[in-house]
Amino acid sequence: MQSKIHIKKGDTVKVIAGNEKGATGKVLMVDVKKRRAFVEGINMVSKHTKPNAANPQGGIVKKESSIHLSNLMLTDAKGNATRIGRRLNDDNRLVRYSKKTGEEIK
Repeated sequence: MQSKIHIKKGDTVKVIAGNEKGATGKVLMVDVKKRRAFVEGINMVSKHTKPNAANPQGGIVKKESSIHLSNLMLTDAKGNATRIGRRLNDDNRLVRYSKKTGEEIK
């Protein structure tokens, strides 16, 4: 059994390991099966493209590559990296909260 994924699309995350260590960005997409995420401006690679309708010139395009979830940590409202937990709120809905500050994560 795999553990639950602590990062969702739209979250702001901090890279805690690898070449991009310390950088922050917004999650564009999460690949649940591979346990990887695409983060805006992080892990950029050069992709060679043929000319097409969208890019008539072709050439080299910079784009984001995936990064493993274990190298990412969610940030709270102040921008500090934090672990997260899950608890029921007043409306009996399961919400994520910052273990560092105790605040709910939107």
